[in-house]
Amino acid sequence: MVSWGFSMGGRRLRGELQAISISDIIKVMKNLFLVRIRLSTYFILIFVSMTVVSLFFPKAKFDSAALTLFSVNSFLYGFYIAPILSAQKTRIEEMHKIVRAEANAVFTLMIAVKRLPDVARERLGTLVKEYLSLCIKQRKAAEGEEKYEEIISYCIAYRGESPEAVADILDKVVANQKNRTDFSMQIGNRVYSNEWMVMLVLFGVTLSFILLLDTGENVVFRVLAALVSTGLTMLVVILVKMSTLTHKKAKQIWDPYKRLLETNFYRID
Repeated sequence: MVSWGFSMGGRRLRGELQAISISDIIKVMKNLFLVRIRLSTYFILIFVSMTVVSLFFPKAKFDSAALTLFSVNSFLYGFYIAPILSAQKTRIEEMHKIVRAEANAVFTLMIAVKRLPDVARERLGTLVKEYLSLCIKQRKAAEGEEKYEEIISYCIAYRGESPEAVADILDKVVANQKNRTDFSMQIGNRVYSNEWMVMLVLFGVTLSFILLLDTGENVVFRVLAALVSTGLTMLVVILVKMSTLTHKKAKQIWDPYKRLLETNFYRID
């Protein structure tokens, strides 16, 4: 019985360690491919790869039916990916506006907090700093929710010297909840898995036609095919970065929070 218990415990431990190692590997890979590698680096790597494939991959001559299929597929690919790219660009722009609106609300809130007695000023100031730090660090929809609830709970339970001032602060905190709700909605507006499936099928077919198309022995046309293939692939890479908020423009979303903390709530820009 004892040996059986040790055996079960060992299996469970190995399973947990394996799960931890796999999750860590996934995090490292995501950080490498989505954060560390720049779009310019992706462009060079993809262009070199596509050039090699275009120069040395076996070619095929397509009849009119195949070329018609290629044309229809290319149209569908462009028709499908364009609004999704536009939606993700709009999503990032809206998140910029929401974060800036919340930063302005926090800036106004901290002006009121700095007028409170020492104990309340220090406590609320600490809670707001911790809340913003969590938002910057994790960048998730519900991140900082517990800390935000602490701010509300403190204001509700306050029985100090300045109840009216704290009540005004509570109103500002509650009013800012709209920004948090809007931000949570935008965080969830990623590209859905079914959209990725359709897009990748259309992308794969289009890319295959371009790389397989026989353009003769002219190297210039082979390089042009590689350029077109690189452009198609870069559209997908950019979309992935936009959807995961690792695009350069998306990384700047939280700058107003950082500026508030760096200047001790004196400046946003």
